[in-house]
Amino acid sequence: MRVKESSQRPLAVFDLDNTLADTAHRQRFLEQRPRDWDAFFAAAPQDPPLAEGVRLALDSARECEVVYLTGRPEWCRRDTLDWLAAHGLPEGRVHMRRDDDRRPARRTKLEILRRLARTREIRVLVDDDELVCAEAEGAGFRVLRARWAAPSAELKIAQEREGRT
Repeated sequence: MRVKESSQRPLAVFDLDNTLADTAHRQRFLEQRPRDWDAFFAAAPQDPPLAEGVRLALDSARECEVVYLTGRPEWCRRDTLDWLAAHGLPEGRVHMRRDDDRRPARRTKLEILRRLARTREIRVLVDDDELVCAEAEGAGFRVLRARWAAPSAELKIAQEREGRT
């Protein structure tokens, strides 16, 4: 079987929330108690794109195959694919959290990165989550911290303690 040229290109792995998509307008759903996760994820299609992240993904697509690695649950796949296409982001595989997976993002993402690295070079991981970035760097991956969105303490708690995004 002949391997496609694109499958030989290194991977550029991009997070979505607060890396490519601005989640500020939906943070209010995490600030209430109990957190309204259904509303938080249902509002994702209205996320404005983050210009710096989008530009970096488009630039990366020149030399790399772009793939997406998100802590969003699998039930958000259709909205996520539609959002990526609507904002002109490169086509690529989207790796999402299983609906019932509540492990910290740093664990789930590192597991997927390691799996991808078994067969492909990972040129870079672009993510806003400091704990994900630190774990990935500790495992030997090159990381670019997405620091162009306003940080959210509630989202950080959700990513680490609740395993929700």
